[in-house]
Amino acid sequence: MLPWLKDGFGNPSSLHSFGRKARKAVEAARATIAKCINAAPEEIFFTSGGTESDNWVVRGTEGTLVVSEYEHHAVLNAALCEARRGRKVLAVQPSGRGIVGARQLKTTLDAISQAGRQCSSISQDESPRTGNAGLVSIMAAQNEIGTVNPVRALSAEAHSRGFLFHADAVQAVGKIPVNVSDWNVDFLSASAHKFGGPKGVGFLYAKDGKAPCRLLDGGAQESGVRAGTENVAGIVGMAAALQNYCGRMVESAAALRLLASELADGLCDLFPDAGVIGPSRPLERVPGFVAVAIPGHPAEGMLHILDMKGVAVSAGAACNSKETKVSHVLKAIGLADKYATCTLRVSLGPENTKNDVKRILSALKVIRQKGRAAE
Repeated sequence: MLPWLKDGFGNPSSLHSFGRKARKAVEAARATIAKCINAAPEEIFFTSGGTESDNWVVRGTEGTLVVSEYEHHAVLNAALCEARRGRKVLAVQPSGRGIVGARQLKTTLDAISQAGRQCSSISQDESPRTGNAGLVSIMAAQNEIGTVNPVRALSAEAHSRGFLFHADAVQAVGKIPVNVSDWNVDFLSASAHKFGGPKGVGFLYAKDGKAPCRLLDGGAQESGVRAGTENVAGIVGMAAALQNYCGRMVESAAALRLLASELADGLCDLFPDAGVIGPSRPLERVPGFVAVAIPGHPAEGMLHILDMKGVAVSAGAACNSKETKVSHVLKAIGLADKYATCTLRVSLGPENTKNDVKRILSALKVIRQKGRAAE
């Protein structure tokens, strides 16, 4: 990224040599990213991140909108806005294991058909990526509990009903194999900082290069469908980071699954009542992801103690002086509040080691000892 932060000030849309040099870097990055997910370069559109990519798809399509109850707020809040303007929006409930399967989606789509609801559509000129029925948007990997959904089966079910399919893959790209051709998705969102790249940049995959209706109006950047001068340094950094992560994905995944297993086992040894949230099968979970409920130990208190010891984790509930707000994700999978308020989420990455796992367990051991003293 440094050359483009220090000297590469050319606008990629300009015709002079400085602009052409920047354009060449942008297009090289586009080709690199496309190769990493088995797409064509013309199917990749650069955005400011996963939130913009999600909003672009949700707001840029028409017809009935189907989402899962535990989608990221970038999808859920955009869906709420669509509902307020009169669009029909339905939600699919995930299983207690945290999976949204084709069977759950089929049940929701069957309900639409049985009700005899007429879904709107618009002309090809208005939006080249609008299905006759609408859009199904379900995340490839859940960002709070790490479960991996069967995207290929979900997209097949959506397509069989005339729906387009969008996968929010922000938590998946760079961590698990992502093949847009095999998954047969119409749209896919990604964000660079989730795979070691810079913050504030991401991309949207659109099948056959047919993007949704324009979300941002202005210039003719990104084939005329996404206005705004390209973030050259960010785009170049994103491509380099994704290439790096994909190049060591198999090795990293194996190592991270071992670390996650060691952490989960250690937690259950320290806290016999603890329970790992989500599926037990490793391939149904993002490598290195551990979400665990530790009854009797409020997560926010554990989070602060760990933070003081230099360990950054997330909690399943946020507390203030008036109320405890439980994550919508944990509610969606039916986790009782008494467990949800005691849930910690740990995300291990390729740079983490066994020593880091030991540091986490050592810090939590202090918490456990204090709990025993209080008893």
